[in-house]
Amino acid sequence: MDGNEAVVQGAIYAGCRFFAGYPITPATTILSEMLKKLPPLGGIVFQGEDEMASIGACLGASMAGLKAMTATSGPGLSLYSENISFAIGSEIPLVIVNVMRQGPSTGAATRGADGDVQFMRWGHSGGLPVVVLAATCPADCFTLTVHAFNLAERLRCPVFVASSKEIAMTRETVAMEDVEKPEVLHRKRHTEGPYVPFAPGPDGVPSFLPIGGSVPVRQTSSMHGPDGYITNSPALMQSLVERLKHKVESQIDTFSFFELDTQADARTLLITYGITARSARAAVFRLRAQGRRVSLLVLKTLWPVPEKILSSAAEPAQRVLMVEANLGQYVHEVRRVLCPKPVLFFGLMCGRMISPEEIVWEVIRAESS
Repeated sequence: MDGNEAVVQGAIYAGCRFFAGYPITPATTILSEMLKKLPPLGGIVFQGEDEMASIGACLGASMAGLKAMTATSGPGLSLYSENISFAIGSEIPLVIVNVMRQGPSTGAATRGADGDVQFMRWGHSGGLPVVVLAATCPADCFTLTVHAFNLAERLRCPVFVASSKEIAMTRETVAMEDVEKPEVLHRKRHTEGPYVPFAPGPDGVPSFLPIGGSVPVRQTSSMHGPDGYITNSPALMQSLVERLKHKVESQIDTFSFFELDTQADARTLLITYGITARSARAAVFRLRAQGRRVSLLVLKTLWPVPEKILSSAAEPAQRVLMVEANLGQYVHEVRRVLCPKPVLFFGLMCGRMISPEEIVWEVIRAESS
């Protein structure tokens, strides 16, 4: 299977029953696969007239109680922006698959890159945190999509699954019996007493009731109090934005997904994510065959930044080499967390993958500097 097929399988496994999207390479086959697989399960697939209509339909379906997902690429993500803000402010669970391609703008539709890393984090108003999980292969696409639904339901927020053209459109054999299948979680529902739509529970997350049911539900993305009524109270507004921030960032240790391949006495730690992780693994194998000692950290949670994982992995190393399929987007976060440890950078965004040979050369050059 390819990465897009794995995303669809993961979504269905997680209980997704509503998908809306608009065709865009390299995300289109998620829409076409959903059209084949979801209706026979009683689910709904909707092709909107554009990206804005598509994500808007997902928000409505989620507010009605369905697990919802949409998928796009960079130009479509631009059009999602306002509704991502809506989902954050209104605490609407939603999974957004961003199959990245070479940008900026329409860029190169059939060439991959990881150029949307900062865009996913900051591409909405207000600057509040979102969750971004980054796949390296189709197996990751399955598992991380399930995790994304679980996190969206648990935290009541939009969650991104970051993929790329190379992962999405390259077919490979996947032994599904060996693929991690997380336990599926569901939204916490209000069960007794008067319903206050934005009254947080002990975890900072409100319980849920669907719109259209027997109990009236007030829903708004404007500044509101726990009762859902619009407010201009500075105290209520500050309380709301701090809660929206805290409920996501305080849980980062429960969803810091990563792979760490350490070697005793390694002086260099290689850090990467996405499709580049596969070249990095090959590069580490070749470097060790040459007698060089190097460790590898592959991040699968990008946002919020898994600071404890970064600090722990880098502690034994003398230097860090960050490799990204862009001109340096996540390296700034790594430098912030690991300061004053030297963090070097190698990145390309030229329409082809970074090769293992290039990473080997960069590690040798870093060790010689």
